[in-house]
Amino acid sequence: MKTIGLLGGMSWESTASYYRIINEEIMHRLGGLHSAQIVLYSLDFQEIEDLQHRGRWEEAADILVEGARRIESAGADFLLICTNTMHKVAGRVESGVGIPLLHIADATGQQIRTGGFSKVALLGTRFTMEQAFYRGRLEERFDVEVLVPDEAERELVHRVIYDELCLGSIQGASREHFIGIIGGLADRGAEAVILGCTEIALLVDQQDSPIPLLDTTRIHAIGAVDMALE
Repeated sequence: MKTIGLLGGMSWESTASYYRIINEEIMHRLGGLHSAQIVLYSLDFQEIEDLQHRGRWEEAADILVEGARRIESAGADFLLICTNTMHKVAGRVESGVGIPLLHIADATGQQIRTGGFSKVALLGTRFTMEQAFYRGRLEERFDVEVLVPDEAERELVHRVIYDELCLGSIQGASREHFIGIIGGLADRGAEAVILGCTEIALLVDQQDSPIPLLDTTRIHAIGAVDMALE
């Protein structure tokens, strides 16, 4: 079994989900008392969030590269960045270490192909929904059309992620807003919805949606197990 490197803490709520999913899947596949070999380095998300919203991505990248190097030094065979948004600096992180990076958009794109979808919706932070580092990678590498909510809805999704979900606050009113947004995206032709923030699965699940939900936390974590057991 290979050792999985997790660069987490962004937020710790979703990083806990990664740890749980990976170990549950290892136990399911191998049985007995098996669990995953993991090196976890958890960052202080307040520092990262401040840099995100000030547009200081290079400084944020420096912090992630340092964390990734610590993971590599501790013996990990490959690396996951346990957040969608910070894949904006995935290239910097990957070039800063000597171990492979399992990119969350690539794992998600493979799942889109498996599902046979050609048009999908994307929910996430404003950075993820509006910038090209995520949508563009999906469109170029996996030949899929990516829809996003309108501006007011993007602002609501972004606010709920940072002001509620990253703090572990699950609000019924926010769930209803998300359900309405997903319904609107389905009406626009989306065949599935990417939960493109690792905290969104804490708020909505498949019973809330008329179309399939692609939970990037689970997809990424299962991809790590596949890679660890190759």
